[in-house]
Amino acid sequence: MASSGLSEVLFEFRHVGSILRVVAIDPKTGTEVIMVADPRYGEEAIKRLAARKLAYVLSRKKANLPGKNGWNTLA
Repeated sequence: MASSGLSEVLFEFRHVGSILRVVAIDPKTGTEVIMVADPRYGEEAIKRLAARKLAYVLSRKKANLPGKNGWNTLA
């Protein structure tokens, strides 16, 4: 995922009703993020967004900055 700056991202997709639940995992750190998406946007666009969210979370953890909810770990 060159656009996110990550060398490798693992994805898990699950249909939950009419939405798509996406888990993006960094295999080096074991960090994962979860998001929901509309499946009509297409797999590549959804992967790109999930990878960007994962890169954001990893950058926050690296800088040791709290997230929006005040915690140092985001999921």
